[in-house]
Amino acid sequence: MSSPKLVYLALALTVALSLQPTSYGAEPLLHRCAGSSNYTSTSFNLQRVLLSLNIKTAATGFSMSSAGKNSDRVSGLSLCRGAVSGSDCRTCVKDASIAIQQRCPNQKQGIIWYDNCMLRYSDLQFFGKIDSENRFFICNTQNVSNPEVFNKREGELMSALSRGASTSPLYYAVGVIESGEGSNIYGLAECTRDLSSADCKTCLDNAIASLPSFCGGKKGGRSVSGSCSLRYEIYPFFKQ
Repeated sequence: MSSPKLVYLALALTVALSLQPTSYGAEPLLHRCAGSSNYTSTSFNLQRVLLSLNIKTAATGFSMSSAGKNSDRVSGLSLCRGAVSGSDCRTCVKDASIAIQQRCPNQKQGIIWYDNCMLRYSDLQFFGKIDSENRFFICNTQNVSNPEVFNKREGELMSALSRGASTSPLYYAVGVIESGEGSNIYGLAECTRDLSSADCKTCLDNAIASLPSFCGGKKGGRSVSGSCSLRYEIYPFFKQ
């Protein structure tokens, strides 16, 4: 039986998610909605999961939550990019919770990505599984002058970051390498922490293998999914 305090907080969150404008101000990179059926418009379990993610994620940068059974079961997770401050993480997850319900109203599967965080929920149990469906690529429109050399150096950096992230407690790694064109390449790799170390590396390695087909020879690119992400640029875009 739910405590009165939990019921009150969940109802308060429902009102907040439906009425308050976002405070972070950033537009999401992308969102996706799925599922063959919808939750009821007042799904208590969906609100419980979103409430839990809003409360817990900022402390460590990652959280998972589940609630309900059978057709009303909800599983959710949220991840803030490594080195994002606790306050920015909290704001991003809050905005993601609001936006995903606005963009995927009552649908049983939803995922949304921002620069600083991602949030995902589903009626299916997806924890510990590599998400191979929800992936997208973003590429810089500018070309490098020597693609062969640049791509080789970028690949070396990404491979090193894949190894580093998959063995890091936070599943997060950043690094810099000289591009061969007189500039640096800055890279980032990260996984959701429900994965095993081996699956984290598999997810990142698959992303590394796919990235040249979309962003080869470009000055920047990223591969983003529900389980891992990587990014490279010729300028610093992360905090050490």
